[in-house]
Amino acid sequence: MIGFRFTDYIPDPSGSNLFEQLLNIFMQLLNITSGDVAQAFSILNDLDRKYKIIGDEYGIGDFIQDLKDKGYIEEDPSNLDTLRMTSKSEHDLRRRSLEEIFNKLKKSGRGNHRIPISGEGDEKTADRRDYMFGDQLDQIDVTASLKNAQIKHGLNDFKLTEDNLEVEEKESITSASTVLMIDISHSMILYGEDRITPAKKVAMALSELITTQYNKDTLDIIVFGNDAWSIEIKDLPYLQVGPYHTNTVAGIKLAMDILRRKKNKNKQIFMITDGKPTCLKIGAKYYKNSFGLDRKIINKTLDQAAYCKKLGITITTFMIARDPYLQKFVHEFTKVNQGKAYYSSLSVLGEFVFEDFVRNRRKTVR
Repeated sequence: MIGFRFTDYIPDPSGSNLFEQLLNIFMQLLNITSGDVAQAFSILNDLDRKYKIIGDEYGIGDFIQDLKDKGYIEEDPSNLDTLRMTSKSEHDLRRRSLEEIFNKLKKSGRGNHRIPISGEGDEKTADRRDYMFGDQLDQIDVTASLKNAQIKHGLNDFKLTEDNLEVEEKESITSASTVLMIDISHSMILYGEDRITPAKKVAMALSELITTQYNKDTLDIIVFGNDAWSIEIKDLPYLQVGPYHTNTVAGIKLAMDILRRKKNKNKQIFMITDGKPTCLKIGAKYYKNSFGLDRKIINKTLDQAAYCKKLGITITTFMIARDPYLQKFVHEFTKVNQGKAYYSSLSVLGEFVFEDFVRNRRKTVR
């Protein structure tokens, strides 16, 4: 019989389906609360009271126990009354972030870039062409070449000549060293808009992509407020905004110091920010000005952009702001560095970052 038979839906008595649904919500809450398990459960309880998302048969206590049993949370050894995330949760957050952004890329069609030429490299393409003097032996498609010889000469007089040879094109995949700069100044949570959570999600997804797919690449992550400092990938879920101004100069200087030590020829900085530079550190003191564009701060920032260009380091700025005067500054900054700039909304930030990352590390040569 062809077709579908519909029956009444009978919930899984073990609660496994409900567990997966709650886990999806819980992992999103962990990202928003910067890894605060207690706060995530508090929000989950509020959601349950308002929307009845947890059933009577499978309660919040069962969910907590399952999270413990499956290794997502554990008791803090220093305080047994407190629950904390495990390394499994940290990895799961990175994986979910990667899947979410890549699904958006597939749906929107982003990331599929046609290229005019192909060449030697690591990744085969579907393109074929006749052999030319100078082509390497490992480029020859042996199966296709033997087939050409058989068709042309037959089995009785079989011979393989140069004009039977067929070459398979390859796409060159370059290795790159990337520094991702994340703005953690107070403006990233101002005006009722959470900008730090999408930035963290992009950073987690990018780190998961590089560590699993591009193991020859390097990724360093730095955050910048009044100062700049490096963080580990495992620290990303716990990242929070501070009562800081925006010291872009400090961030770029640290990024350059990191990239100088890398052996890759392709070096780039991705900077996610929502505002203008408002801070400089001069000696042991901070010079700050949040009002307008302070030329003292702006000029120092532009100097760093020019120095990066001299070192061959491209800066791509992902600006989460639409203010015309801020866009004007980013345009000037990008022009000095000869880099790129995206004026992104929070909903498409991940798509822009990933599209640019994948495009930057691919090149074609003959």
